[in-house]
Amino acid sequence: MIGSPLRAAWRTAIVVVITLPLMIVQALLLALGAGLARALPLRYHRWCCRIFGLRVVARGKIAARGPTLFVSNHQSYLDITVLGSVVEVSFVAKREVADWPLFGWLAKLQRTVFVARKAAAVAGERDEIARRLAEGGNLLLFAEGTSNDGTHLLPFKSALLSVAERDIGGRPLAVQPVSIHYTRLDGMPIGRQWRPLFAWYGDMELLPHFWTFLGLGQITVEIVFHPPVTIAQLGSRKALAEHCRAAVLSGLSSSMTGRAPARPSAKTDAAAA
Repeated sequence: MIGSPLRAAWRTAIVVVITLPLMIVQALLLALGAGLARALPLRYHRWCCRIFGLRVVARGKIAARGPTLFVSNHQSYLDITVLGSVVEVSFVAKREVADWPLFGWLAKLQRTVFVARKAAAVAGERDEIARRLAEGGNLLLFAEGTSNDGTHLLPFKSALLSVAERDIGGRPLAVQPVSIHYTRLDGMPIGRQWRPLFAWYGDMELLPHFWTFLGLGQITVEIVFHPPVTIAQLGSRKALAEHCRAAVLSGLSSSMTGRAPARPSAKTDAAAA
């Protein structure tokens, strides 16, 4: 048997005790329009990382001026907790997530933007993303459009990056590529054989996968924040998508090999990491 059922049960109990009251608090903060509604999810995800045994190592410098559209690869539902523990951000997710039990409610409480990812709906979804960015909040987009096994990087979809063609708050929108990779389990490198313990993709069932994960030991996750760019620097939406993919791929390669990214940047503030 992989993992400890006792550890999984303990972690489940602690997360439930913390999550249910905070869901009520967050709902009230959203109803009141309080600024703390943006900050509370950051704290919540940090607590969850500690409970789950997720050790997050962040490299690179998070864009100092907001709002920012972060563009990341996608390996698992765990990406939400990991990335949400480092940067104050809401997510762009497929519309089906809104109907998931518990996870859908949590996504709504973090002000997730739900999209259909269909060509006919792109214009309206782009407008909604632009509106949310104009309010001053950061958003994170999983540009592959789906999660994968963690050993490959799918093509980045450029449709929703069309929001970068607009000025937000009177200046070009900053787009920051982000790489995320699960590297070690209890200090041992995670190879291809064990990667499905963390990566959630294809026809995997969510709850059995999550239960197995909860029983595991300490997991090291590496995040690389690459230098932000604007569409004006690259010339087109397609070029922006290709640039972001190349940057994310360099970060994944560095995490897999232990080498520095092709375009290294300054270390993240220790408090953020």
